[in-house]
Amino acid sequence: MPVLLRNDVCRSFPRFSELLLRRAAEYLLILTGHPDTELSILLVDDDQIAELNRSWRQKSGPTNVLSFSLTEGEDFALAFNLLGDIVISVDTAAREAKQEGVSLHARLQALLVHGFLHLIGYDHEKSKSEAVRMLIKEKELLQQLTNKRREKMIKLAVNVDHVATLREARGINEPDPVLAAGICELAGAEGIVVHLREDRRHIQDRDVRLLRQTLKTKLNLEMGAAEEIIEFALALQPDMVTLVPEKRKELTTEGGLNVAGQKKKLKAVIGRMRDAGIPVSLFIDADSRQIEAAKNVEATYVEIHTGRYADARSEDERNREFDLIAAAAEEAYEAGLRVNAGHGLNYVNTARIAALGSIEELSIGHAIMARAIFVGLDQAVREMLGLML
Repeated sequence: MPVLLRNDVCRSFPRFSELLLRRAAEYLLILTGHPDTELSILLVDDDQIAELNRSWRQKSGPTNVLSFSLTEGEDFALAFNLLGDIVISVDTAAREAKQEGVSLHARLQALLVHGFLHLIGYDHEKSKSEAVRMLIKEKELLQQLTNKRREKMIKLAVNVDHVATLREARGINEPDPVLAAGICELAGAEGIVVHLREDRRHIQDRDVRLLRQTLKTKLNLEMGAAEEIIEFALALQPDMVTLVPEKRKELTTEGGLNVAGQKKKLKAVIGRMRDAGIPVSLFIDADSRQIEAAKNVEATYVEIHTGRYADARSEDERNREFDLIAAAAEEAYEAGLRVNAGHGLNYVNTARIAALGSIEELSIGHAIMARAIFVGLDQAVREMLGLML
């Protein structure tokens, strides 16, 4: 089942995962009964595909995908086990992904399926009925590819720090973040997140201990790599820890952890956690350097920082940040890391991130707690889960 993929795009942006695209092509061959057939995929820019379009189709300008079959006419005997070539313009795919509000990988995969169907005999230009037949088959194959990558529905982990923040503002014992966590679980959340800060500005040690004793799902302890907090986590045994950068004056975590700049320290912390049976996630920006470093220090997960996407002031900026997150999630997945995401996600911008097939879980706090003021916490969690379907 050889799939030959060549990337002739000179630029490094927009980013996408060649490995995931190759895997999609390999699975297409299996789905369509061609497991032993060779398929060639060439990724090019608009100038390159425009030249091919002019030479082979006598049409000017770029297009999104071209297919060159090796199984037609007199050449069929020579083309045994050689299906043909698919040429995709990454430039055009990137523009179309932006217009459709999907990741670049999703658009490249759709163009791969379209080009592939041309190679095995479908042709939407022949007639309306053929166009309908091809469209139905495209949708069927894309759904199968999507199901292959995501066998489980994406999970929601709710951060209850803000409940503790409200409590600490009055220095009393309510509202109770432990009670809030229980309501979130009953509403369908599959994890609870708390950030135990060095200054204990919101979540307190007692809260975390009670959560460890009462949660039915999963406790994710966010923490800085300070020795006191490390020792607390080792004694507590949460289901996982997420290492985050921590500044005393920040209102909330402002960006991703610089894993590449402190690999020795983080690898030691991760080793201590691993020896205690605690998986570690690293909260990082959508950056290839940080992903590679996370792999090198032997983290189990990365959590992609979505704050810049959430805070984008224009559609172009938001689309650009989304593309970075999508590519980073795919790159981390490809590297063998498990992938979560979070920060700043709300009832407007979450669905798009939730649709990314390489992300397992979203961590959301502020938006759910803000919504809960008006509709109640149970309803707020259920509404968020509805957006993630």
